[in-house]
Amino acid sequence: MSKIHGRRALTALATGALTLLLAACIFAPGKFTSQLDVRKDRSFAFRYTGEILMVPLMEASKKQNFEPETCYEEDSFDERKCTDDEIAQQKQEWEKSREESKQKDAQAAQMLLGGIDPSNPESGKAIAEKLRRQAGWNKVEYIGKGKFDVDFAIEARLDHDFTFPTFEGMPMTNAFVQLSLRQDGTVRVDAPGFGPANSPGAMAGMMSGMAKGAAGGDDGPATLADGTFTIRTDAQILANNTDEGPKAAAGSTQTLAWQVNPRTPAAPTALLKLAP
Repeated sequence: MSKIHGRRALTALATGALTLLLAACIFAPGKFTSQLDVRKDRSFAFRYTGEILMVPLMEASKKQNFEPETCYEEDSFDERKCTDDEIAQQKQEWEKSREESKQKDAQAAQMLLGGIDPSNPESGKAIAEKLRRQAGWNKVEYIGKGKFDVDFAIEARLDHDFTFPTFEGMPMTNAFVQLSLRQDGTVRVDAPGFGPANSPGAMAGMMSGMAKGAAGGDDGPATLADGTFTIRTDAQILANNTDEGPKAAAGSTQTLAWQVNPRTPAAPTALLKLAP
């Protein structure tokens, strides 16, 4: 295998891995404000206002440009200037590979997105229309290039687990915020979607790096988060990972607050004790 074709094979392999990666990170926060109110009597209210980024639509909206591969001498493998014919052949192979990759990625994405094709310019508007039918989504506007402007608010009782966001017909949606009830009367709050892209696991770290590269390096979705996540509660706070700990508010209410941005060291988490 020549060096040129070998490198193209690695590129194809990385593209296949990225298709699998999209299943783990379909949505990411942009500029936002989010607040969770949890009462010890098990009533709660959650709100998220701002931007939600849909990674497959962001990827589909990007334009890729051809860049010639390096050419080498056959005997010494020293670098040399490519001929016009070699560059033309490289471009032809690149265009064919890109088209095949786009078709495979579109098929995989449609399976994850309930049949929606991210390469279709109208997909964003269709998703927005679908979300507006769901309870809690008071506002959903598609801005373009994978970005949605939303206002989500819901009030309920904590007699079940809660996850945000959920999208009808998209079972692989990744969670921004999760509330998990335990048998001992505690509720664990996790906000994995507000945490850093990297992970201590070797494989997860490698995949996160690939995601950043695929999403445009320093302009990837993991670098666009900019917001605050606040928990207000009158329940007992058993654990949390804020920098400053609980702060007193009105009455018996305490607040926990996190700044969410590319420098966030860990995903927000807290453990609350509800009333018997």
